[in-house]
Amino acid sequence: MPHFFKKGRQAVEQPHRDPEETQAYLVGGGIGSLAAAVHLIQDAKVPPKNIHILESLPVFGGSMDGSGNPKEGYVLRGGRMLNFSYLCTYELLSRVPSLTDPEKTLLQEIKDFNAVPENQTSSKARLLASGKDEVEIVDTRRMGLSPTERLDMIKLTLESETSLGKKRIDECFPKAFFTTKFWYMWATMFAFQPWHSAVEFRRYLHRFLHEFPRINTLAGVDRTPYNQYDSIIKPIIKYLDTQGVDFRFNTKVTDIDFITGIPTTVDEIHMLSNGVPMTAQLDPADIVIVTLGSMTSNASIGTNTEAPDPILEEELQDGSWDLWTKLAAKSPSLGNPSVFSTRINESLWESFTITLSNPELLTRISGLTHNEPGTGALMTFKDSNWLLSIVVPHQPHFADQPVDTFVLWGYGLFPTALGNYVPKKMSDCTGQELLTELLGHLHFPLHPILEHAIVRPCVMPYITSQFLTREKGDRPKVVPEGSTNLGLVGQFVEIEEDTVFTVEYSVRGAQMAMAKMMT
Repeated sequence: MPHFFKKGRQAVEQPHRDPEETQAYLVGGGIGSLAAAVHLIQDAKVPPKNIHILESLPVFGGSMDGSGNPKEGYVLRGGRMLNFSYLCTYELLSRVPSLTDPEKTLLQEIKDFNAVPENQTSSKARLLASGKDEVEIVDTRRMGLSPTERLDMIKLTLESETSLGKKRIDECFPKAFFTTKFWYMWATMFAFQPWHSAVEFRRYLHRFLHEFPRINTLAGVDRTPYNQYDSIIKPIIKYLDTQGVDFRFNTKVTDIDFITGIPTTVDEIHMLSNGVPMTAQLDPADIVIVTLGSMTSNASIGTNTEAPDPILEEELQDGSWDLWTKLAAKSPSLGNPSVFSTRINESLWESFTITLSNPELLTRISGLTHNEPGTGALMTFKDSNWLLSIVVPHQPHFADQPVDTFVLWGYGLFPTALGNYVPKKMSDCTGQELLTELLGHLHFPLHPILEHAIVRPCVMPYITSQFLTREKGDRPKVVPEGSTNLGLVGQFVEIEEDTVFTVEYSVRGAQMAMAKMMT
């Protein structure tokens, strides 16, 4: 069996690390590993050639993806908003040069883009209601909360996480709360469901308190010039590649062994690289940073004429969840993945990306909302059975997008409900049927829009699994108790008082893991 390295090993409780001699293995190619690699180079002074990023797919970026082309349609599984309060993320972006102007950092490029008035977010149609003959823009200057509901929210923010325990959000509020303008805006901005964790909802109320005065316009949202894969992931990959980081594509980590008696000192990493078994043998002075789980595992993507393949629960486990399951079986300090991976009826929803060869749909949306592309942020159809939301980004949204091609993105939080205009479950709909439903809500004509559109639906069984109710210990610490060389990152680790389902959570975890093990 081939090996990366073979060394004499001995167990030590707190090894002294010489950065020049340290080998760093980063399992997973998402933003957590990429951020850790940047900080290992710049802060810990680990030689880039000693940093090995192991990714099972042929591409890096994890859930921050963006792919496709004008002919087959572009695909964005998810969208994410940046915010000035993302201190760790913005600090990371300040360290990486732009692809378009090497004299600028990514942070400066994003700031310059958002400084242009035509690019600034200020929604004039955050919520839309179904009228008899036309869609109606809802007045969202007030959030529609009753005095009792306001008190319930205050009470929730004052509760401890211990007292809330495994409570769901809908156990803390009356049924009417979930039909308020506040809930429609907050839930679709962050993708909360009534059955999600009250603890996570409470954290969001604390973390994003500054968004309350502008929740109806989303004026505090920063955008990237293109989608986040083109604007963030690709530049970081280019920077790390130029530095000499060892990228291992098509490399699936299948198991991690620990030194006997020290369950959090990694001894060996087992993997399949292009189908060939390999093992990395570590000194205790080497480090391993593992991305746990994945929000976008087993995503099923459809076409204009075919719905996404059905999600079969018995076939769901993939490499990222498999690995975490194996690790958790070796030590209770490594969490409980089954809490998040076995409840897809509570974590599944569907997104879709529309690629247009005619600007009519965008022109009609701008005429309705008085928002030019890139300024309107999220638009939610509150009467939609699927609870549809769409966003029309600044064009072009892809770096290679032709001038006569246009892209918009949307999602539905209730994909198993029947549509209002297409009497099928969202998850059973083809791309054309999804667009038919959307045009029905907008009261726009089907033709010629349908003929000029490619719609790629995407069902994601785990997309909000990190919001599910949980207990203390279900999410492991970034550096587990007693660990000497293992760090954990991603959306399923525990960072006190911070909020999952954000880029910031992954970047902060990477900084914490690197700092703890290299100082």
